[in-house]
Amino acid sequence: MKLLIISDSHGLTDEIVKIKNRHQIDYYIHCGDSELTFHSLVMKEFMKVAGNCDLDTYYPQDLIMDKQGIKIFITHGHHYHVKRNLHTLSYRAEEERAAIICFGHTHIAGTGKMNGQLFINPGSIQLPRGRKEKTYAILDVNSGNQVAQISFYTIEGEEVQELYRQYTLEK
Repeated sequence: MKLLIISDSHGLTDEIVKIKNRHQIDYYIHCGDSELTFHSLVMKEFMKVAGNCDLDTYYPQDLIMDKQGIKIFITHGHHYHVKRNLHTLSYRAEEERAAIICFGHTHIAGTGKMNGQLFINPGSIQLPRGRKEKTYAILDVNSGNQVAQISFYTIEGEEVQELYRQYTLEK
């Protein structure tokens, strides 16, 4: 199962289309601040949530994806104070029994595990923070749902190798 995870694109459209066309993906996730309408053709394939800059009221605050027995919690993160820490987000995802949490808002690309939960922030393809590359992520979960590999790419499609991580998923 491969998921493309993007966030904080802030109005970009052509770049999103190029990214979607670049990879063979099973599911698409946008963690908010697209600044596009919910029904935009560019966003059609995406599971998508509202960011603090999204005005369209059709966007939900959070989503739960249950794919291949893995629950994935999707949010922008601003309601969970992710610029301070991930505790509130972790508690909320735990209520949903989510093993993987995808979020944005900070514009900082990275992954980590806390309390058995895997956190993924794809960074931003428009306004990155903490590094110069504009990034998005691809999560690849093996068929046994035991290993998650997260690769990050620049907006041009080059892999950012120092951000690559592999984790064992909790059962």
